[in-house]
Amino acid sequence: MQIDYIPLGQLSVAAINMRRGRKVPDVSDILPSIKARGVLAPLFVRRVACPSREGDAPDHFEILAGKRRYFASLEAARACSEERCLPCIVVGADDDAEALEISMIENLLREEPDEVTQWESFTRLVKEGRSVEDIAATFALTELKVKRILALGNLLPRIREAYRSEAIDAATIRHLTLASKAQQKSWLALFEDGEAYAPRGSQLKAWLFGGAPIATSVALFDLASYTGEVVTDLFGEEGYFADADAFWAAQLAAVEARKADYLADGWTDVVIVPVTGHFASWEYERAGKRKGGRIYIQLRRDGEAVLHEGYVSRAEAAAAERRARGEEADTKPARPEMTATLASYVDLHRHAAVGAQLAGTPALALRVMVAHAIAGSSLWSVRPADTTSRNEAVAASMAAAPATRALAEQRRAVLALLELDKERASLTQDRYGSDLVPVLHRLLALSDADVLQVLAQVMAETLAIGSEVVEYLGEHCAINMADHWQADAAFFGLLRDKEVMLALLAETGGAAVASANAGEKGRVIKGLIADHLAGANDRAKCERWLPRWMAFPPAAYTERGGVPMVAASRRAKWMVEDEQAEPEDHAASACEEAGHDDAAAGKVVAAPEDVPAKAGLAT
Repeated sequence: MQIDYIPLGQLSVAAINMRRGRKVPDVSDILPSIKARGVLAPLFVRRVACPSREGDAPDHFEILAGKRRYFASLEAARACSEERCLPCIVVGADDDAEALEISMIENLLREEPDEVTQWESFTRLVKEGRSVEDIAATFALTELKVKRILALGNLLPRIREAYRSEAIDAATIRHLTLASKAQQKSWLALFEDGEAYAPRGSQLKAWLFGGAPIATSVALFDLASYTGEVVTDLFGEEGYFADADAFWAAQLAAVEARKADYLADGWTDVVIVPVTGHFASWEYERAGKRKGGRIYIQLRRDGEAVLHEGYVSRAEAAAAERRARGEEADTKPARPEMTATLASYVDLHRHAAVGAQLAGTPALALRVMVAHAIAGSSLWSVRPADTTSRNEAVAASMAAAPATRALAEQRRAVLALLELDKERASLTQDRYGSDLVPVLHRLLALSDADVLQVLAQVMAETLAIGSEVVEYLGEHCAINMADHWQADAAFFGLLRDKEVMLALLAETGGAAVASANAGEKGRVIKGLIADHLAGANDRAKCERWLPRWMAFPPAAYTERGGVPMVAASRRAKWMVEDEQAEPEDHAASACEEAGHDDAAAGKVVAAPEDVPAKAGLAT
């Protein structure tokens, strides 16, 4: 690949450039470097015909990628009163689609765009003749990912813009792609009405279909022969039947055909269990075709037809067993030793005795409780907090966080204590299985200190995210988040509000810097914040900085609200106040909950008496 140095006068921005616009781009972030060192990364250009060129006039080139470097070089040339040449890679001149791809690849690598921006760019490529397969291969994406992005074109522009600004989540967008244009308009009206409720997630899907939707995956019939309407979501992974009645007509016909096939195959009977009925496997026993087994086809409300092959009722199985022993058909089964009532009587007394023993033996009760929290029981439902994120940048940030790694190390140590798989994703599991007694048996062999360590791990995993408890404990333990977090790419990528970004810049670089850059774009402001945090580009370094949201207690930057952790912190404060308040104080507490803020007064709430206070609850 050859790099040519082309004078500025022979260059202009191509109309096909992904970043082309009427405004001159902001180049303040790269201008000092280009003035000092020139352009280091080559631009992509193509030679263009110029009818006005005569004789030996030099060739002219259009810039496909490198627009900001070009304008920064123009500014540097004017400031230094000197001619400049830029390093350029010259590509073919005839293929507009290839030129657009080059522009997109260079710009996408520089700054990962949101899906709506990708949709705008991919749509241009499709118009230039590129197929989904071509786009996927060019940008190292799956075809399904490209189809998902292109499917955003089925949404109303205002819905797309709300998704771009993250006012609408991905799950809701997925369901909105199932909606007709009329349904999208109705939903958008609810969404933009401050007093109305716009359904989201699974509620949105039910709203669109007038009830639980029926997925195409449950159909027993061939979808190719189905004449009714099927709608598919943005992700293309699942389709849904628009007309439930038409689906059930086709599904029941397929069930009858399946029944005829079973009977022709030699099964004695096929029973169709209606939606209003049920098939409980514990009421039946397995029996093959030769032993009189039946087929049960259970219809469910979601449209699924579940096939249970080879079952007879328990009574029929018992009768068959008696016949096999040569007993008379009317021989009564042996009477059980205990009646159900007597068994209940004995169970209750034994339960009371064990309960009394546990109540008087705290160390034993502690171990039983921990075992239940780990393995579950028929009366317990404990599950670990879901710390996953669909956002890849957020997931990567969490994976790299020191606190995440520390918790994982503690989990592995506890799993080793209990002789469980060290690669288990969590100590606590939301299920009741056969490991309850083995876990309890191992806990009984551990010291109190080790059991408390296990208990601490259980509690750490089952702490509700975004809860009042997190806020209370963060302040109680005087946690300094600067020990656990520092601004990363995911944090900067999620910043959208310019007012907030300027407030962050004022904290990290000073009010004068924030004021001087108030007119800059968000990208420039975020770059300045990053420079101050890293001490880069001759900026004063800001050590151990935290945004107000991240600290304990948290605070907001604006009066607009919408900061969940601030609301949770206030709720925690009110809970403690209500616990400690005299009856006449409740009216004042209610006034605070209605919107009054004690932050300006610096009000501090003491921790409950039975908890050793390390830090009060400051609002």
